[in-house]
Amino acid sequence: MTLTPSQTSFFHENGYLVAENAVSQDLLVALQQQFGEWVEESKQHDAAFGETINQKPRFDLSQEHSVDQPCLRRVNAPVEISDAYWNAVADSRIPEMVTQLIGENIRFHHSKINSKLPGSGTEVKWHQDFAFTPHTNPDLVTALLMIDNVTPENGPLQVLPGSHLSELHSLWHNGVFTGAVAEEMTEYCESNAVECTGKAGSVCLMHTKLLHGSKPNQSKLPRTLFISVYAAADSMACSPNPMPSMFEGRLLRGIEPGTVRCCDLQLALPELPDSASFFDQQTAAKSEI
Repeated sequence: MTLTPSQTSFFHENGYLVAENAVSQDLLVALQQQFGEWVEESKQHDAAFGETINQKPRFDLSQEHSVDQPCLRRVNAPVEISDAYWNAVADSRIPEMVTQLIGENIRFHHSKINSKLPGSGTEVKWHQDFAFTPHTNPDLVTALLMIDNVTPENGPLQVLPGSHLSELHSLWHNGVFTGAVAEEMTEYCESNAVECTGKAGSVCLMHTKLLHGSKPNQSKLPRTLFISVYAAADSMACSPNPMPSMFEGRLLRGIEPGTVRCCDLQLALPELPDSASFFDQQTAAKSEI
């Protein structure tokens, strides 16, 4: 058993869990080196670049980006262009942990890297992942692997414990898809938030309905997360994948169930971003409503 009974109980009660040593030290070094190479490559660009299978940019840059101060904030579907990142998804301790949380049959949904390099103003407004990736049932886990040490100063994930057991909150306001919950809910989340920190190689496992967000990096240290989404094999997507890849839907553990499990859920379907990431949606929506 990769997780202890107390760890699985904590996850089901609170909707998240931070576990150390999710990947080997060798793999962690490979992940760090690969991302470092992408940061160096980004210095040659002044706008989002590369291309994914849905013709969106693979590499997304924040507005503060420059040669002297690179701010590569997103890599879409890194598993398609890096063996190391695919190994972290499929062959590390992470999928074993996920099976202990949502069952032995799991499949891959999507992956991305969210990074807050020093000098970046990137923040993530409060939301629930399920509103972006609705399925027939909510047995999905988002695994946030810490590529760097995550501290209180460099923009850690903030969560609202237990919120996965409550209602689904709309990301639509006044007819605009904002990618964030209402302002009054944001204030409540911020007043009751718990920070998820840890050393590089740790993973935060998060229920798809858990409310979460994060503030900008206020330090001189990078904060990079490799984010992978796993779904129970009998949970089927109800809207297009916002980050499709050649590995979408691949069974990672267990067997194909041959059935679809449906829960009594209702929510507004998301609006897919026109640009490289939902960061632009959240930023643009603030000026529209």
